[in-house]
Amino acid sequence: MSAPIPTRVHYHKQARELELGYANGETYRLSAEYLRVYSPSAEVRGHGPDTEVLQTGQKYVGLQNISQTGRYALKLHFDDGHDTGLYSWEYLYDLATHHDAYWDHYLQRLEQAGASREPLGIPVKQV
Repeated sequence: MSAPIPTRVHYHKQARELELGYANGETYRLSAEYLRVYSPSAEVRGHGPDTEVLQTGQKYVGLQNISQTGRYALKLHFDDGHDTGLYSWEYLYDLATHHDAYWDHYLQRLEQAGASREPLGIPVKQV
């Protein structure tokens, strides 16, 4: 069974959250940070087993643009310049429905690495 396709996609700029709404009434709000650290791109996921790159300092990342790719995915353009990787409907639904477990896993990995969600230095945003 394939994942449902959202009937509504809305970015809440102030909260930096992507809202996905489905025909059955389910809605999910996923932070840009969560979407960025779980990007499906090879830059994040790596090119093979155990090559995933831990994303740090993404607490304040936002989205600059969202574009639909065919009928199967979204391309998210983050304000830190990251825009590779396609978020298929299946992947987005998986991220939404397993949010708590994935987020806890990410926080544990950060702690084990002695890393932080906070960016190093002063964040500069393009206006």
